[in-house]
Amino acid sequence: MTGSRRGRQAEAARNDLIVLAAAREVFAAMGANAPVSAVAERAGVGIGSLYRRYGSKDDLLRHLCLLAMRQSIAAAEDALRFADPRDGLAEYIRASVALGTGALAPLAGAIETTAEMRAAGRRGRELLGELVSRAQTCGALRADVTALDVAHLIEMFGRLGPVAAGTEEHAIRQRLLAIALDGLRADSGPAPLPGPPPSEAHYVARWVRAT
Repeated sequence: MTGSRRGRQAEAARNDLIVLAAAREVFAAMGANAPVSAVAERAGVGIGSLYRRYGSKDDLLRHLCLLAMRQSIAAAEDALRFADPRDGLAEYIRASVALGTGALAPLAGAIETTAEMRAAGRRGRELLGELVSRAQTCGALRADVTALDVAHLIEMFGRLGPVAAGTEEHAIRQRLLAIALDGLRADSGPAPLPGPPPSEAHYVARWVRAT
């Protein structure tokens, strides 16, 4: 592989992250019907450039969702390297919330998913399941919490998109996240959780596009 080709690929990867960050902000604010022009404007790129690189709006959204899932997978793999399972799970939750992973949740059911997206989703859930299992095995996580409880918690905190560190909004979110993390602890004397745990069928079905 030539240096110029590697350079172009590195630039494309950087541009992907810029567009993804912009899309998280735009879709968090405007929902699934946000125009691509708003994403382009927030990212500081021309809309023509986006369409030349990604094709249709749905192709762009699928690409961004896949990229976001790969970020979550990387965060989970990093968290599994922590010696303390409690610290690993907490770090994964904090990292995922900081990324604003839940900001793309409004796209669920609005676009057709691909086999690659579905495989990445399964891998992400498997890794999260490992994080939860490790934390429960060592007695750090309450026994009635499931991996999908944690996934929905991350989504709820991330739906507003990423927020700049040092701002009052960031401080508020960090306080609320700390409260939520304490609620996951097995040693905090928690009351039983109401209702049944989330099902994987429900979690996955949200991404089936309505016809």
